[in-house]
Amino acid sequence: MLDRVARRQIDPWMAPLAGWLAAKGTSANWVTGIGVILGLLGCVAIACQWTWTALILIGGNRFCDGLDGMVARRTRATDLGGFLDSIADTLFYAAVPFCFGLSRPENQLAASALLLSFFGTSGSFLAYAILAAKRGMEGGREQPKSFFYSVGLMEGTETIVFFVLFCVFPGHFNELAWTFSGLCWMTTVHRVLAGVREFSDR
Repeated sequence: MLDRVARRQIDPWMAPLAGWLAAKGTSANWVTGIGVILGLLGCVAIACQWTWTALILIGGNRFCDGLDGMVARRTRATDLGGFLDSIADTLFYAAVPFCFGLSRPENQLAASALLLSFFGTSGSFLAYAILAAKRGMEGGREQPKSFFYSVGLMEGTETIVFFVLFCVFPGHFNELAWTFSGLCWMTTVHRVLAGVREFSDR
């Protein structure tokens, strides 16, 4: 829901660095790989309850996630790059609640519920994208994407806001995770209804 607003604010600050990396011949996939490493280290920090360290590493991961697309658009955007970026995002989003569950036994139920809700959002997102591509639909995004990008209540920006809150207030993980899970299910229901409306035979 907030992705477009966030990109308008962040992209102008990142553009000079993206341009410099592109001019140096840096591959967007290389930027994605750096982000994956930072994300994995952040998840290890979460499991070890080093939440402030995790916050910094998560920030680095998300910075790279935004930067790789900007570099790709200044060099050569590829299907492989979009494929790898999508997998990296999906695994990172799942690893964060999983590691919060590992960090404290009392977090495990809420972490499991949040992971289940992620299956709803990611599954409905990908199913919508597949059928949209089959029908030649346009994503309607301000920045071109490798595949159709259906908007929803809970998108990347909202996810990062909750991840930051998890790290800043680890003692309130359960309350935050249950809230986030509920919002994710609202997103899934909204996307399913949109799919039923869009893909029903007329």
